[in-house]
Amino acid sequence: MFEQIEKDLDYIINNKQIRTIFQPIISLRDGSIFGHEALSRIICQSSISNPDELFAAAEKYNRLWQLEQLCRTKALEAAFVFMIPPYSKKLFINVNPQIIHDENFKTGFTKEFLRQYKINPSSIIFEITERNVITDISSFKSTITYYKNQEYSIAIDDTGSGYSGLNLISEVSPHFIKLDMNLIRGIDKDTLKRALVKGMVEFSKASNISIIAEGIETYEELKTVINLGVQYGQGYFIQKPDEKIMEISKQVHKDIFEINLNKDYLSFGASSKIFIKNLSQRSYVVNLKEKVDNVYEIFKKDRDCPGICVLDGDMPAGIVTREKIALKLSGNYGYSLYHNKCISEIMDIKFLSVEKDIPVNMVSNMAMNRANDKLYDFIVVTDNGKYEGTVTIRDLLQKSTELEVSAAKHQNPLTGLPGNVIIEQTLSQLMTNCQEYSVAYLDIDNFKAYNDVYGFEKGDRIILLLSNILRRYERSLHFVGHVGGDDFIAVANKCVESDYFMDIKKEFEREILNYYSRDDRENGYIMSVNRRGEIEKFPLISVTCVVVNNETVNTGNVFELTEKLASLKKEAKQRLKLGSMLCRSD
Repeated sequence: MFEQIEKDLDYIINNKQIRTIFQPIISLRDGSIFGHEALSRIICQSSISNPDELFAAAEKYNRLWQLEQLCRTKALEAAFVFMIPPYSKKLFINVNPQIIHDENFKTGFTKEFLRQYKINPSSIIFEITERNVITDISSFKSTITYYKNQEYSIAIDDTGSGYSGLNLISEVSPHFIKLDMNLIRGIDKDTLKRALVKGMVEFSKASNISIIAEGIETYEELKTVINLGVQYGQGYFIQKPDEKIMEISKQVHKDIFEINLNKDYLSFGASSKIFIKNLSQRSYVVNLKEKVDNVYEIFKKDRDCPGICVLDGDMPAGIVTREKIALKLSGNYGYSLYHNKCISEIMDIKFLSVEKDIPVNMVSNMAMNRANDKLYDFIVVTDNGKYEGTVTIRDLLQKSTELEVSAAKHQNPLTGLPGNVIIEQTLSQLMTNCQEYSVAYLDIDNFKAYNDVYGFEKGDRIILLLSNILRRYERSLHFVGHVGGDDFIAVANKCVESDYFMDIKKEFEREILNYYSRDDRENGYIMSVNRRGEIEKFPLISVTCVVVNNETVNTGNVFELTEKLASLKKEAKQRLKLGSMLCRSD
């Protein structure tokens, strides 16, 4: 058996029986392709059934360097095929940490070596798996520093699969962290996994490291990682690995757009309904055949012109910025080389284009997540794909700041959730649009008694607990607001069954036990002074929830709707003993 494996390994390496397939890694803000991971597959019949077995055999029989070299060369050759126009994305290449500081690797992965494939080191990202043991961390760190200085980027792969991941991250300071697929699998149903990933996202913000979620296989997993703030993703739901480098499907783009739209709405409330079309202005446009010299003249005559949009008929095909055209025409040969060519030959075809009805805050996030060299490029606004106008980054940031200040004024200072002004705007908009909706009013039971016994600081923690649980259910909610005190509003853009709110109740009641002393938990109640000044036994905290939907209740305005909710809540409080919960739909 072992002899056959060694024989097959030699055959695969000597006869180059490896092919490369690519899986895209995309931005989870706008669905654009950030790069591709190059994956190696065996193309002949063999006793070695998968890549993991192949690399394990290569390590065992001292053929790791030869196999790595073969896979790497195949990956570059395959990427080169798709370089019309030149491959401008990031290429993720898996590298065994035992190989990366081998002198053969250093001499075999120089700028000169890459030049034959027309790839710059800045486009290469070495993926180092957490599963592989690194025996000499000091030497490994110096090697990583060497490659960083050569403009290569580093990613730690399979984070969450091993026990030394955090140590490796702190030692290496990678540019990217790839979360292991086992951490992503079923994350929409696993509170602990969500908490872990949320923690990694917060860490990434503080450390300037980007997070990539691997193995996204369902819509719910995609939705969850987007809502948690993960920057990039890959997986079968987005696109399966393939020999060809292809665009992402329109449906995946649509899913990402809608998830982000709903996420932004939950974050900013009705203020997110200020659209980019309100900032859009008509600017200079030229057609694809316009000469570079003529375009440059526009910039020279109008010093305030931020850029020019190049149209193919009515459709934006590219953009030209002042800085980039000046760079093209500079140097000893720049002007003579380009001035008489069509603008289509030097225009930037990778530009940010958005439909006019996208909220300003969402466009702002998309703009700020672009590559550094495109960060300050103007934004093209379209109407059903046709040119509508442009927005400068200055105007966008100014309006975004205004919106943030406005949102902060109307957010609850404790929970950060939208307050009454935004709640009223949201409900009014729902009723005006005549769309299907359900509105839930949630009130914490026995909260005053808890406050009297445990104090206001711990009482605030109870309010934060419920607000955080409601945020966890964002995947099924259109909006969450904080009325004030211990009262909350949750809106679904469909009719929601009472069982859904029972899940919130169970999660809240399970976690609330951690906020009581051991004796109070065992007793199942606390002793406190009631409103009449008498000592009374109060059950542990629970939630009362009443639900109204527009299929069964016809309300003409927001006031009538809130009156109905208040009436139902009062009825629920009267009918139930303290500490119980009624989920009722009318």
